[in-house]
Amino acid sequence: MKPDRIASLPDAPGVYIMKSATGAILYVGKAKSLRTRVRSYFSPSSDSRYQVRFLMAKVQDIEYLVTDTEKEALILENTLIKQHRPRYNINLR
Repeated sequence: MKPDRIASLPDAPGVYIMKSATGAILYVGKAKSLRTRVRSYFSPSSDSRYQVRFLMAKVQDIEYLVTDTEKEALILENTLIKQHRPRYNINLR
């Protein structure tokens, strides 16, 4: 993921959708600040859990949907996870 792409993300609440090279949805998440949350995945001090490193190695694109509130982001995240059943969203499947 290019740094300028991450920097262009809005500093607003919303949902981010991580996709593979084939366009498959790998993970859906929510954030208070889309830019800050997505940037955290790509920082050197990022989450060192094996599952997170493995996921990030597969991510080729990130789409996002801005919401007005964090509550809307939570509802949208849950809806998208139930609809698409992403492989790396384990808790809400």
